[in-house]
Amino acid sequence: MENAPGPFFVDDTCIDCDTCRQIAPATFGRLDARGLSYVAHQPRSPADRRLASMALVACPTASIGSSDKGAIPEAARAFPIAADGDVSYCGYASEASYGASSYFIRRDAGNVLVDSPRAARPLLDNIEAAGGVALMFLSHRDDVADHDVIARRFGCRRILHAADVGRETRAVEMQWDATEPIDLAPDLVLIPVPGHTRGSAALLYAQRYLFTGDHLWGSEDDPERLEASRSVCWYSWTEQTRSIARLLDFEFEWVLPGHGRRYHAESPAAMRRELERLLAVMKRGGVC
Repeated sequence: MENAPGPFFVDDTCIDCDTCRQIAPATFGRLDARGLSYVAHQPRSPADRRLASMALVACPTASIGSSDKGAIPEAARAFPIAADGDVSYCGYASEASYGASSYFIRRDAGNVLVDSPRAARPLLDNIEAAGGVALMFLSHRDDVADHDVIARRFGCRRILHAADVGRETRAVEMQWDATEPIDLAPDLVLIPVPGHTRGSAALLYAQRYLFTGDHLWGSEDDPERLEASRSVCWYSWTEQTRSIARLLDFEFEWVLPGHGRRYHAESPAAMRRELERLLAVMKRGGVC
């Protein structure tokens, strides 16, 4: 590997999930030719060292190592970390979900876990200290990871569209089968977005945050752009295009995906303009 000399390294078991590059962009980069992360720069400050250590513990495949262990115990206890407002990022990605991101929403009416992280004890202890989990929203069949372990720990209800329920998710308590959006609570809306999978769904929280699973995400190469892709559309690109169009009926400022980058627009109007741009590209047959 082409790691910069120093204590941190990435080995060739990396699956290019982008977890480390999102957590510690000053340390980790991407080798485009090989489709792997690597240490572009060794940490240059205590803050960089802390973030690099957090990336190490969050990595789903244990592909990151370091001879510098000093910051790792604290890093292991750092998650979930604030993303915006009441929303936090769980870290501790799971190889079973190919390193997908999961999120924790802290709310008075009951906390929500969006998709499943790895069931790491430090993370679950911190979530318990924050009030536990009342509801686990599973966006689609691919990112369920340790949902069963977490459901037992917190006694929470799980919700997954019936079209994506399989052998590992038969025990999910709420298996909905709607084709139209459903209000779960005054601040929570379930939105069917078939395309990536038949049962893919998005969750809108507080008319500000849209959790999209693998349906829609921000670009790693251009932070001003949203993306979707035929290459990871397992069910129907036509349906995915229609599902993107459906999102124009809602107001939100954040896209928080399972895979891909978070995307923040300056206003709901700006988000709508970017959705319309992406939708036009998709309808012309673009987006690889």
